Amino acid sequence: MGRESYLLEGRRVTVGDLLEAGYLKLGAKLKFERPRMGEKHHAEVATNGKVRLSDGQLFRSPSRAAIAAVGGGSFDGWHAWTLDDGRTLDQLRQQLLDEAAKQAAETPSEAEVGNELFTPAGRHAQLKRARELADAGMPQTLTVREFVGWWGALRRGYLITKQIEAELANHSLTTLPSFEKVHFDSTVQLITTAPSEEGGAGEDASPSQLTAENPALDDEDEPETGLTVGNLPSALSEVVSVPPDATYEQAITLMVINDYSQLPVISGRNLRGAVSWKSIARARHAKPDAGFSDAIVPAHEVPYGHDLIDILPALAEFEFVLVRDQTQKIAGIVTASDVAAAYGSLASPFFLIGELDQRLRRIIMRKFELTEVQDQCDRQGQRGISSFDDLSIGDYQRVLENPTLWEKLGWPLDRTVFGKRLGEIRVIRNDLMHFNPDPLPDDTIQKIRNMINLLREYGA
Repeated sequence: MGRESYLLEGRRVTVGDLLEAGYLKLGAKLKFERPRMGEKHHAEVATNGKVRLSDGQLFRSPSRAAIAAVGGGSFDGWHAWTLDDGRTLDQLRQQLLDEAAKQAAETPSEAEVGNELFTPAGRHAQLKRARELADAGMPQTLTVREFVGWWGALRRGYLITKQIEAELANHSLTTLPSFEKVHFDSTVQLITTAPSEEGGAGEDASPSQLTAENPALDDEDEPETGLTVGNLPSALSEVVSVPPDATYEQAITLMVINDYSQLPVISGRNLRGAVSWKSIARARHAKPDAGFSDAIVPAHEVPYGHDLIDILPALAEFEFVLVRDQTQKIAGIVTASDVAAAYGSLASPFFLIGELDQRLRRIIMRKFELTEVQDQCDRQGQRGISSFDDLSIGDYQRVLENPTLWEKLGWPLDRTVFGKRLGEIRVIRNDLMHFNPDPLPDDTIQKIRNMINLLREYGA
């Protein structure tokens, strides 16, 4: 892969890249001004592409350097730091990316010919256009499904998510709401993390540009794992509500025709509580002439980015929670059955992967010496593999891809085909471990079952 493709396919541009490409010189002076605060901070480009503050601190990330210079806050360092001629690091970054895209377009690979939409250069053009729209206050809106399709992806796997985050960061973009924390068919907007002209390049980013869940840091923060409330279809699918002065007949009719068990009670944007079949029954049982307000009970609310596992106690107590979207509006409702369905869809493949892992480990334990495995998977001894229990599916794959070790199995099977399928299952396993919120492809479970059946037959 050439340098131009490397920069365009999921790698965050660094100050070191600008230095290597000649856009920056070693020792170049940088300044970070905050006019409204009456502050001016100084730094310079040091060896290995790091940013050295005036007090000697070194940072690989311009954003972390900006935060350290100020002593806190949240800043996009690519826009905060400027050269003596007024250009920002982001402007240099965009020049580098434009040049890389131009070179990539001039020398497409065989796989890219006739498929311009998913080429690195084509995607760069899309993201560049999205940034222009965001800067103009007209952010592009599309579904998560359409968005990840720019990368030719059908699901939000761990690796593709890291690539998307990196390429968004290179263009000073993020999604609102976070594309990782909502359902696959929810809509998101591509907004800029760059400070507004009113705030100036050195001011804190405004809430509309930068949210706590999408910090404008430019280093490789590890993506969060775990399902969020927003990943459930019902969380942001709009909600039917009633006002506080509604009647029993109105609430009951809405619940019956929509097959709901509860309804939020909302006045304007204020949540007043909820009514349910249980609360209505209890109110009327306690007082036959009870008014509608007597059936209103407290309702628990959570933000859409909340970890799903953390709402389980609330569901046990309240049976449902109401969900607020990125605008703080009540946008959906999540019940215990919604959560059970979400975790249930993950349970079967988890158990199957566990059985596959155990069978592969037993086969390798019986057929090979630990030293043979260590030589294949940890020749330098850096991982400290001291038993077969330390092995991963990736290790199994490395062992069985070795022609000499494969021959020792004595299986009348093709090593290459077997290894390819094991590699596919390893990717599935990694997605499961990182709680990919999107449904598994239809043939996924069968692939795992078929491999287990093969191991039962040949590895017995």
